[in-house]
Amino acid sequence: MKIAVCVKQVPDAAATKRIDPGTKRLDRSGEGSLNPVDANAVEEALRIRDASGEGEVVLVSLGPEKALDSLRKALAMGADRALLVSDPDAAGSDLVATSALLAKALEREGADLVLFGQQASDSDGAVLWAAVADRLRLPLISQAAELTVEGGAVTGKRQTEFGYDVIRAPLPAVVAVADSINEPRYPSLKGIMGAKKKQQDVLSLADLGIEPERAGTTGSRTEVLALSDPPPRGETRKLEDDGTGAEKIVEFLVEKRLV
Repeated sequence: MKIAVCVKQVPDAAATKRIDPGTKRLDRSGEGSLNPVDANAVEEALRIRDASGEGEVVLVSLGPEKALDSLRKALAMGADRALLVSDPDAAGSDLVATSALLAKALEREGADLVLFGQQASDSDGAVLWAAVADRLRLPLISQAAELTVEGGAVTGKRQTEFGYDVIRAPLPAVVAVADSINEPRYPSLKGIMGAKKKQQDVLSLADLGIEPERAGTTGSRTEVLALSDPPPRGETRKLEDDGTGAEKIVEFLVEKRLV
């Protein structure tokens, strides 16, 4: 079985997030790391592969070439190889353009199962997997907290406010996993050293047969027109609690005729 895991490099959690005023996009020039929930997707792919005793786990991503640094963490965990779509003309791709590029890369791989993390920490959109599944015309299971692959089908269990949904879909299929599905393993020293030698392919738009105008800002359906600071909160009053804090709050509420 071939399992493709779509992963993303996001700004490191410790880095200060800022919007580039020129491009009106998130500044990604700083340190990056593997999207946390994508590590859960990688872990689940490795468990499925190891349980069957055979198969291949392929990482698929879109981003600048430095994104390979984050992909190597997933390779160190045990993934077999990585495929990165990287092209200057792809910069600024929105959901529509990104899903088109990933779908093309996944079509090239012909995987039996495609896994995603439920959402990325830099955007929290949680819809990319749905767009890719739609383009591939494949069944989709989202928010999977448990996953079983057998008999040419995948079964996912997800928690809802009313209990649990159990969904079964024939392979090939797309599944977005929740962070509750497992605990990602830590790469071993042997895995880290071995990751450098694993196959890491970088594909351009031309390699995928995609015209430049179908990617990046020209291929996107959304546009950021302006950015501004949030509106001020208005009148505020800071109360120092010297033992009479409760009385001061009551006095304030009486003054505002709220009590």
